[in-house]
Amino acid sequence: MTLLAHDRYCDEIALQIGQLRSVVTSGADLSATVPTCPDWSLEELLRHLGGALRWVELMVRTRAEQEIPLEQVPRAAGPGAEGDPAALDAWLGEAGEQLVAALREAGPDTKVWGWAGILNSGFWARRAAHEITVHRADATLAAGLPYEVAPEVAADAIDEWLQIVEYVQRTAPHDSARELRGPGRSIHLHATDTDAGTNAEWLIELTEDGVVWRRGHEKATVALRGPLTSVLLAFYRRLPLDSPELEVLGERELLEFWLERATFG
Repeated sequence: MTLLAHDRYCDEIALQIGQLRSVVTSGADLSATVPTCPDWSLEELLRHLGGALRWVELMVRTRAEQEIPLEQVPRAAGPGAEGDPAALDAWLGEAGEQLVAALREAGPDTKVWGWAGILNSGFWARRAAHEITVHRADATLAAGLPYEVAPEVAADAIDEWLQIVEYVQRTAPHDSARELRGPGRSIHLHATDTDAGTNAEWLIELTEDGVVWRRGHEKATVALRGPLTSVLLAFYRRLPLDSPELEVLGERELLEFWLERATFG
């Protein structure tokens, strides 16, 4: 597995923030419930994401050696007035610009605290890019707008999520994580719309020692097939398995079992 270049992650953060801001300025109802995060309104989702980006920016900029509490992050809660798309748009834009600047200045190898065993700024560039990628899907679904993401970003987001699951299994296996263990069960993800030079297939094995995964085309207990963006969204529980663009072959119950339990990280 090869990561994207640090500058590519920074570019993607800037692009995704711009696309997210277009949701805010589209006239979308900020009070609408987010279907994929039903505890949040669209505005609450955007404030959550903007606050998270400001939190990452502060840690990268200050070279934090331990986690900084969110309440210590300036303006993490968002603009004072609720229901003001112009203020929310400006606040998100500022958060994105500051984060990209901090990440570019740090480069990928600067030591920074991280929660997944990777203690450098490169971890945060990748994590922020995919945090926005997935939450932008939440926002566009709430606003009824179309959603697209570059193939290499979608594939890397699946890689990163699998690494997170693998890390949690290894370091802090709670009840749900432990239930994923067991021999003889596997999941195959297969993107059907990528060219021959793009290896957008994954095999996930649930072993007694934990989750093991790799890129590749192999037989599995269950397969999830469809366009790469749809596979990404389904794997992040943003798209139902019954969606017409998806196909589930084999033991669907295993895939549902995975999706119910691999929600940590």
